[in-house]
Amino acid sequence: MKAQNIIQLPDGYLNRTPIFQFILLSLLFPLWAVAASLNDILITQFKHVFELSDFASALVQSAFYGGYFLIAIPASMVIKKTNYKFAIITGLFFYIIGCSLFYPASHMATYTMFLFAIFSIAIGLGFLETAANTYSSMIGPSKYAILRLNISQTFYPIGAISGILLGKYLVFQKGKSLEAQMATMSPAEAQAFGLNMLEHTLEPYKYIIFVLVGVLVLFVLTKFPSCKPEVTSSNSSEKSPGMIQTLKYLGRNKRFRKGIAAQFLYVGMQVTVWSFTIRLALDLNPDINERTASNFMVYSFIAFFVGKFIANFLMTRFAPSKVLVSYSVIGTSLLAYVSFVPNMTAVYAAVAVSMLFGPCWPTIYAETLEVVKDKKYTETAGAILVMAIVGGAFVPALQGFASDLFGSMQMAFLVSMACFSYVGIYFFGEMKKQKTSENPAKKPIASA
Repeated sequence: MKAQNIIQLPDGYLNRTPIFQFILLSLLFPLWAVAASLNDILITQFKHVFELSDFASALVQSAFYGGYFLIAIPASMVIKKTNYKFAIITGLFFYIIGCSLFYPASHMATYTMFLFAIFSIAIGLGFLETAANTYSSMIGPSKYAILRLNISQTFYPIGAISGILLGKYLVFQKGKSLEAQMATMSPAEAQAFGLNMLEHTLEPYKYIIFVLVGVLVLFVLTKFPSCKPEVTSSNSSEKSPGMIQTLKYLGRNKRFRKGIAAQFLYVGMQVTVWSFTIRLALDLNPDINERTASNFMVYSFIAFFVGKFIANFLMTRFAPSKVLVSYSVIGTSLLAYVSFVPNMTAVYAAVAVSMLFGPCWPTIYAETLEVVKDKKYTETAGAILVMAIVGGAFVPALQGFASDLFGSMQMAFLVSMACFSYVGIYFFGEMKKQKTSENPAKKPIASA
């Protein structure tokens, strides 16, 4: 492809980045961030309205990230058969449908129906993330793939903060906390009050639908490069490797497997910390309500946003793996503080951890994608990396179970601490491999 001096290279990368298309692509990142951060609001709302355990309330994230897991491979197949743009348009369409399901869910007032609506949104987001993460890394020179994805991910906190503010003012209401208000009501009054509170969950999704329709129109009207590797006549028979062949190829790649594990635990940790920060604040200070406690999530996403800029700056001067090892050590220490210090400073430590989350996802994603040397497997490899998001379905449920088991929301944060520890170990291993590849003379001799 050649347009405005932009040339697509045989490996699918471009000689330079088309700015407008890259900006439009990056705007997708805050769109799925809005939905993800609203889950943190819903967990707190559903916990008391439906009288759920911490484990049951965490099923909001299980439904959300379970949808990602199930749709990632089908989305990659759509990309292989068509292109990234078509997959993005498909994702936006399903996202709109999922948001629309909050209309019946808010009136049926059953937890199962809400989970179905959340799952439906995740189907659309699975298409968006499978396409947009890989596309962002491909839409320009290969040497800037990691930096480009980090820049796109920098837009994420804007959507996350927007989601929390929508939830704070449209879902949460004034007055005492839900738990405090419902504790003084009769069963009939509590049921009527709960139904009224559930109707407020619809409000944010009304506004999201309007934004999604506008973005959908922009994508339909804008021309995008394909960013897919060229296939010559000599290798045309290898154009579309089968799924079994692809999985065998990727399964033999040890670094790819480790990257998947790191992504699984990282996403699980991030989702878990954000899911329970509001609850942690309410537990440590019963005098505040949900609206006030949600401010800590705003602070968290601001910290996340600032942390990404700091990381982008550091990664222009140091190896990404070295930066992430440092981040992981600090993050593990902060989560230990959250687990053991029984006062409100633990909440601020949970907020500070968010500053260290920023570079993890895009760096693991781009570095793991780079170890897939045969580019005909790129689309499926990217889909499997997106499937690792299913960590967000398991780790919050595990931490919720630990909270119920220990009877302590704080002690349960040890689950997140263990996840950050593994991420640090992963990046330490990657740092050693990169040093070895740069200094082959120092490569250790394998022992018997």
